[in-house]
Amino acid sequence: MDANAPASPSISLIELSPWDLSLASLLVLLLAGLSWRLRLGVERRVLIAAARSAVQLSLVGLVLKLLFAQTSLPLIGLMALVMLSVAGFEVMQRQTRRFGGPWGYGIGAVSMFLSSFSVTLLALTVVIGVEPWYQPQYLIPLLGMLLGNTMSGVAIALDNLTRHAWESRGQIEARLLAGQDWEQAIEHIRREALRSGLIPIINAMGTAGLVSLPGLMTGQILAGSPPMEAAKYQLLIMFLIAAGTGFGSMVAVWMGSRRLFDERQRLRLDRLTQAG
Repeated sequence: MDANAPASPSISLIELSPWDLSLASLLVLLLAGLSWRLRLGVERRVLIAAARSAVQLSLVGLVLKLLFAQTSLPLIGLMALVMLSVAGFEVMQRQTRRFGGPWGYGIGAVSMFLSSFSVTLLALTVVIGVEPWYQPQYLIPLLGMLLGNTMSGVAIALDNLTRHAWESRGQIEARLLAGQDWEQAIEHIRREALRSGLIPIINAMGTAGLVSLPGLMTGQILAGSPPMEAAKYQLLIMFLIAAGTGFGSMVAVWMGSRRLFDERQRLRLDRLTQAG
């Protein structure tokens, strides 16, 4: 290294005080006030969502502080299970027509488990090479980002699958009567459902760096990481999210499509329930 080269400026993380967060929360209160004034009817939902996010993120911060100090695999596994359980419930809630009984929850949860957990494990052990692989500093943020994005993709794909199957039930039954099996009869709907589930992440990758700086990259830059290193981590995350969303949507759509038909390949839309 050249001794005469200018030293790079040291960037430290600026800690936020409760007063700083209070000032930012005034913007949410202003938004709720505007919603009330314009009679949009969402002011209560805005305030509840803001309160929930404040409580949930504060609790997560305390839990992560404990996990970072102990690196306990059972505790980390418990938190991952809670994250998966909540994600599975959210997938079910976001569908206009969903499968009744355990299937309504199980399809989303199983598909996200198979995709998000496997992709996260691959990234930690092969790509990043963390020792141990369950280091919470890497595992929890990676799994959280994968579950969050996969959850959205799976929910959109399943919602399109069940809604279009209901709307096109006459066409599907006509194809069955014409001699097609269940996969052929619903193939066009499955393709559209998968396409809809992948569109958000495709758009996100296509506009990253041009329209917006993604969350991980922004956070690392604010924390003082070199911009190029932040960009590399963000690129890794986007590739992982794309794979997790794609794999999860494929599993969910296949399981959902199979559930729409019985053993005799008859269309069973009575297995769907209307969301309240």
